[in-house]
Amino acid sequence: MQTLPKSIERLITALSQLPGIGPKTASRLAFYLVRNSTVDAKGLGEAFLNLKEDIVYCSVCHNIADQDPCKICEDTTRDQSVLAVVEEPLDVIALERAGFSGLYHVLGGRISPLDGVGPAQLEIDSLVGRLGQHPEITEVVIATNPNVEGEATATYLIKILSESGKKISRIARGLPMGADLEYADDLTLTRALEGRSEVVKSE
Repeated sequence: MQTLPKSIERLITALSQLPGIGPKTASRLAFYLVRNSTVDAKGLGEAFLNLKEDIVYCSVCHNIADQDPCKICEDTTRDQSVLAVVEEPLDVIALERAGFSGLYHVLGGRISPLDGVGPAQLEIDSLVGRLGQHPEITEVVIATNPNVEGEATATYLIKILSESGKKISRIARGLPMGADLEYADDLTLTRALEGRSEVVKSE
């Protein structure tokens, strides 16, 4: 029985840990890297090694960045009155593509009891504190994903932020239920932002 070299087995095992990549895909990627001489394997390896060393989390918005505070938070030309609350850093990239020019707050996930994620595991307390410290922020745009967990997170945020005195809005349903922001096209995201509606507190 032929066995693979241990170095390839290690690579396949490592690649299999990535989301969406099973053993077969990992094997194909590994053998592609071995066969293809145009791939800079050393550079690829160094990029992986330096990834966590070069990345920091912004202490203001909690987005990933290469400096603290991040460039978006430091940019005084952005609209300081509007703050978009998103689940993950990829959502920031999506809203930037759509032309959003305000500030961000990255929760670091979404409420999902089945996965053991509750409000305490998210950057919600820091959001409340941030709004209290910055009266120039007059509108909070809740831009969580339009799925069950995203809606639960939005509902919780609306309840928590309703006493803040800020205008609370939710991005419009230009996005299909069950979709993620990172996969939405630019036009859909732009319309969703433009069609956001103010959340009216229930009596």
